[in-house]
Amino acid sequence: MSDETLRKRVQDALDEIRPFLQSDGGDISLLSIENGKTVKVQLEGACVSCSVNQMTLKSGVEMTIKKYAPQIEKVINIEV
Repeated sequence: MSDETLRKRVQDALDEIRPFLQSDGGDISLLSIENGKTVKVQLEGACVSCSVNQMTLKSGVEMTIKKYAPQIEKVINIEV
C-alpha cells in the first residue's frame, strides 16, 4: 500500500471517530505515520485534559484506525 493510500485510510478512520470526540468538546489531528506502522496523533480541546483520554486513544482511536489500516501497530498521542 502506498504512503498516500495509507494516510487516506488513517484520515478516514479519524473522520469516523471525530464526531464522538467533538460531541465531548474535543478533536484529533493526524501528525504523522512512522514506518507505515505507528500513527502519531494529537488530541485536542477537552480530550487533552480528559481523565480517560488514554482509554479513548486505545479503545476508540487505535481500534478504528486498525479497522481501516490493519498494518498499523500502535497509535501514540503527542502532547504539545
